[in-house]
Amino acid sequence: MDDAIVDNNADNIASRPTPLYCEQLPTSFDPALGRILVTGASGYIGGRLVPELMARGYKVRIMIRSFSPEYAGRWPGAEVVVADVLSQDQVKKAMEGVDTAYYLVHSLVLGPKEFASADIEGAKNFREAAEVQGLKRIIYLGGLGDVRNKLSPHLHSRAQVAEELKKGKVPVTVLRAAVIVGSGSASYEIIQHLVKRLSFFFIPPWARNRCQPIAVRDVVKYLVGVLEHPAAAGQSFDIGGPDVLTYEGMLKVLAEILNKKVVFIAVPFANIHFYAYITSLLTPIPDPITECLMGSLNNEVVCQNEKIKELLPFKNVTYREAIVLAMTREEQDAVYTRWSDAYPPAHELALKLKELGEGPTFVASYSLLTAKSAASLFRSFCRIGGRKGWFYGNWMWRLRGIIDRLMLGVGDARGRKKYSGLNINDVIDFWRVEDIQQDKTLLLRAEMKIPGRAWLEFNITELGTQRVLSTTAYYDTHTFLGSAYWYACLPFHYFIFRNLIKQIEDKSLVS
Repeated sequence: MDDAIVDNNADNIASRPTPLYCEQLPTSFDPALGRILVTGASGYIGGRLVPELMARGYKVRIMIRSFSPEYAGRWPGAEVVVADVLSQDQVKKAMEGVDTAYYLVHSLVLGPKEFASADIEGAKNFREAAEVQGLKRIIYLGGLGDVRNKLSPHLHSRAQVAEELKKGKVPVTVLRAAVIVGSGSASYEIIQHLVKRLSFFFIPPWARNRCQPIAVRDVVKYLVGVLEHPAAAGQSFDIGGPDVLTYEGMLKVLAEILNKKVVFIAVPFANIHFYAYITSLLTPIPDPITECLMGSLNNEVVCQNEKIKELLPFKNVTYREAIVLAMTREEQDAVYTRWSDAYPPAHELALKLKELGEGPTFVASYSLLTAKSAASLFRSFCRIGGRKGWFYGNWMWRLRGIIDRLMLGVGDARGRKKYSGLNINDVIDFWRVEDIQQDKTLLLRAEMKIPGRAWLEFNITELGTQRVLSTTAYYDTHTFLGSAYWYACLPFHYFIFRNLIKQIEDKSLVS
């Protein structure tokens, strides 16, 4: 392998606690299997699959598009290789010495107009690279839907990817799932936020189509189980939970769990694009994802066969149980992966602050001297954002998020994955963690729609027996509009950031 691969030493880096789902799986570790490649490991499903494979004893190689120090600490003992499925040469290198590969890549985050072509190109490259490197198997997670009927663009693309992968000589195992329910899943957060925010729903005809949701833990079990069962090679399986519900029924179950009275009103109006846009304004999920997901609601997505249950017999989690488990993980502040980990598209390839050749165009810094310890100050500014707010000027942060969402940006509704800690690439509203250094620095990169690039840094500098707590806004632009935007924001910066660091200092504990 080339120098793009990094071996992580488990003795040097402690892994984060991870929920394990496969302890009761009827299959077991197969020592005959060689190295396992997982694509999409930084995404929602891949991020939960990797620790399961490693816990069972497999040698795992993780394929990501851009290396980040966060991955080294997230999966100690695994290999990390940098490659993009749109580059066949990179994929070939990533597959050297690999036995089986999981294909968990999709371009849903690109939106309904772009994801299909990118998905097919990536699948073709992957299939051809697998043949060249002599892989024994490919395992793909696709979408559930009756191919005999007209499918939504999202489901049609998933079916096309499966067919593209199966054109080669390498046996492909295809798992087809409908709505995946779990803490951090886009589908779950859509349902949860709609029920919490609304007291009545207008129900169009497609809301009474049937769906067979499945818990994320069962998806991971099936992904591991088909790897360990030789008879699964070259087979396609529908996977779903024990409940078949309408989309209206799914909303009603969550309302019952929350003990909330909700009125459902049947209406003939059925424009999914309109419903998707309104949903994106009411939930953390941005419009490109909601439109792709909700476009599938015109299709009934129910398992057509039960072959997988004969091969891997285990008790599936009910929809109600999956909702309760997801809510429990949120209450415990223990959400391990989230849909926002992979949104916006190619965020990991974004230009970093340290990569700016001449430095940012504009810089504004605000600071104060404090006797508080570095540890307490660090803990304080690492808890900003999300539902707990920004300590100062929350209405201004919220207004900026609303404006961004109306422009089909990420807005501030993404919130945070958890409050107990931050890692590189974690989301905080319309920011993403670009760098973090314990008891010293937190650097955030803006992901809202702006005419330039912006960063916000919190820093602690030792000064004798005291410390300097500073907040610095960086902005890089080369356009008149970008410069005008910066100067228009300067007055707000003065009041927001000057008072923000005061609040961070006030809310930190005295050491």
